[in-house]
Amino acid sequence: MASALVRSLVGLATVALIGGAFYIAFKENPVLVDLATATTAPMQVSIEEDGTTRIRNVYTISSPIAGHLDRIEHSVGDLVSAGEAITGIHPLEPPFIDTRTRTELLAAIDAANANLGLSEVELTRARTARDLAKASFDRATKLAATNIVSESTLERLAGEYKLAKDQVASAEAMIALRRAELASTRARLVQPGQEPVLPANGECCVDITSPIDGMNLALHAKSEQAASVGQLIAEIGDPSDLEITVDILSADAVRVKPGSRALITDWGGEQTLEAVVERVEPSAFTKVSALGISEQRVNAIITLRDPPPADLGHGYRVIANLVIWSSEEVLQVPVSALYREDGGWAVFRMVDGVARVTPVTIGHMTDRNAEILTGLSDGDRIILYPGDTLEDGSLISDRQAAG
Repeated sequence: MASALVRSLVGLATVALIGGAFYIAFKENPVLVDLATATTAPMQVSIEEDGTTRIRNVYTISSPIAGHLDRIEHSVGDLVSAGEAITGIHPLEPPFIDTRTRTELLAAIDAANANLGLSEVELTRARTARDLAKASFDRATKLAATNIVSESTLERLAGEYKLAKDQVASAEAMIALRRAELASTRARLVQPGQEPVLPANGECCVDITSPIDGMNLALHAKSEQAASVGQLIAEIGDPSDLEITVDILSADAVRVKPGSRALITDWGGEQTLEAVVERVEPSAFTKVSALGISEQRVNAIITLRDPPPADLGHGYRVIANLVIWSSEEVLQVPVSALYREDGGWAVFRMVDGVARVTPVTIGHMTDRNAEILTGLSDGDRIILYPGDTLEDGSLISDRQAAG
């Protein structure tokens, strides 16, 4: 009797053990998933692009005349005042003279000396003729008082005397002309370095001055050198008058309006700079992307709301986030929870440890979150990165809690 009872108990234990083994072998194990919560929070949609800072008004200073440019003592980054001299331009040295030209100039000097000699002889002749005419006129004047000389004769002698004086003046002027020609020819014989450049009328130089109170942004000519008309010398601008230019896709440009908010990040400082879109240029241009794709892009000009940081300079790279939509209370979920379902959007929602397919309607979307218009409520738990093995009714378990 006792042995029969023992056999019964052993049989029951064996059946229970086999049944437990079958249950463990064929029961459904929960799928480990990453969970997130649908929350109501502020949300904004923005266009993020690289931007470049630039001083609004950059003054390019160039040489107004050809000459010899002095060495610039200023350096890039130095502050200058309006009207302050940056450099000066002196007259150029005379060019070198070759043998042929020198021979021609020496011959011209000899000719000028000869002409000067002829003019001096002509002056002597004119003075002698003037003296004779004056003597004849004086005698005729005395005789005319006694009516010995006629009135017509006196008038003729007066005219001859006046003509003789004019010929003396003409001869003197000719001598001055010949002397000037001689001096000009001699000046053309001067070689570089033989004689210093003398000031004309007390002034020999042109000062190149700064048009504004600002900073030297670039120096195109630092050393002493010859300068041509229009040669670039320096660039000057006001570093506090800073703006940011951002090139965006033309499809995004139609959504960006003047006055829209912008956030400037990754400029080197820790804080985010508040800015506003000043204007969007009306014309686009073609730009090839890093992937080799031709894109139509448009420049948007952004102005900082506050004075720029002292460390932010001209031509610096920044990241501009152009805000095209924002709201303070938006029900949103991570975009990694969304997947396509029957032409629409859906998520897996966790209900009592089971995954339930929940169709949703989305609104605005960023690279991280999506606005949920219908289908979910604040606080709902949803599955991130749903895999192909997950289906409606699957048992699930929070991976973070299990780990």
